[in-house]
Amino acid sequence: MKNSTSGKATKLNLTNFKSIPIRTFWITSIAFFLCFFSWFGIVPFMPDVVKDLGLTPSQKWNSIILAVSGTVFARLLIGKLCDKYGPRLCYTYLLVFGAIPVILLGFVQTPLQFLVCRLFIGFIGASFVITQFHTSIMFAPSIVGTANATSAGWGNLGGGANRLGMPLIAAAVVSFGVADNIAWRYSMVIAGVLCFCMGLVYYFFTQDTPEGNYKELKEKGEMPILKKDEVSFTSTLKDYRVWILFLVYASCFGIELTVYGTMDDYLQNRFGLERTFAGNLVLSFALMNIFARTLGGYFGDVFGKMKGLRGRVIFLAVMLAIEGVVLAVFSTTTSLVVGMIFLILFSLSVQMAEGATFSVVPFINKKAIGSISGIVGAGGNVGAFLAAILLKSKSAVAESAAISANNALGEEAIKTAQTVASATAVSSGYFVIGGCILLASLLSLAIKFAVSEEKVEEENLNMQLADK
Repeated sequence: MKNSTSGKATKLNLTNFKSIPIRTFWITSIAFFLCFFSWFGIVPFMPDVVKDLGLTPSQKWNSIILAVSGTVFARLLIGKLCDKYGPRLCYTYLLVFGAIPVILLGFVQTPLQFLVCRLFIGFIGASFVITQFHTSIMFAPSIVGTANATSAGWGNLGGGANRLGMPLIAAAVVSFGVADNIAWRYSMVIAGVLCFCMGLVYYFFTQDTPEGNYKELKEKGEMPILKKDEVSFTSTLKDYRVWILFLVYASCFGIELTVYGTMDDYLQNRFGLERTFAGNLVLSFALMNIFARTLGGYFGDVFGKMKGLRGRVIFLAVMLAIEGVVLAVFSTTTSLVVGMIFLILFSLSVQMAEGATFSVVPFINKKAIGSISGIVGAGGNVGAFLAAILLKSKSAVAESAAISANNALGEEAIKTAQTVASATAVSSGYFVIGGCILLASLLSLAIKFAVSEEKVEEENLNMQLADK
């Protein structure tokens, strides 16, 4: 059995393309970017989809909920598959088969078909788990938090970049003579084809570990991560730390998904912004993932060097607390300038919390990184689902009441009352969510590591410092 850190990169030298860990880092980051780009690719086209397919407001909300729901089950499953078969094959199959519903979305003719495709497209959100797993086994403990956070940031960037990229693809399609009202269909087909091609790239240009692929290593008896083909999934489920991290990730990534998914309308209703301007603001905050999530992983590593594994947990708790307070304050402000300041702070803190979470995950159980990453990653989508349900229920009740109360005052009065009611309902929902995040920050402090686990990581760190 080789040393657990044998062959792992100890630095994130992004220009060293000859290095297997660095090459893997870039390929998995780009694959993750394309998955998120496709996952949320339909968002910029929703006004066209609503008009083309005749979606009701309820069906529109349901499509959002289905898109994050399907990912929950996929993430739970893919983590265990990574532990058994390795990330290379798992990512290849996910990209190739995940491209199918993305392509089919371009051919839907009914609301039901649209909803079904949105459900299955959500499965490619499981790409996050494979990305975190693959970088976790390619980088040494001293840098793994930074590597995980940076690769994940690229994926989240894809979820924001689609707001700019998909309309550009649509514009290119229209330039070839395609009607503007169906350009969204061609755009989704193109996104699906890109995912399929990336699956082939992943198969031919990556390997599972720095030493080789799982299959060959098992045949040689040199499996570097697992001594057995399987680690009891039941024992993983019994580890309370896994479920705390499940709730923690629900409180950061899950909330980011829902907040950004509802922020366009909220900025318009609350502050009277134009749709295009509001959309560009949300895009700019989403693009912060390119550095903010990395900061979370980086400082997680820094605190890990200073205070050991407990230091990583403390930093995570602090970032969650900041996120919760900032979101709660943002929900109460009626000033656009103050609101933008707190929205920037929210974007920074929520993304740093995400990076900090996966600076802790690889140290829970190194023999079940995939399973744990899958469970924690699924927590993000459960959080998004619950937050979306909360905001939908509050908004629906408030808007219905506003319509009933102003029914005799004319269409313009109804529209104004509906806008105010929606903004107020979402604002109160954000405040409640902020309080829940604060509770999660306190709960995260309950994550403990045995003295033996702390000692092993201290020895690994000393060995890496001695090798430099």
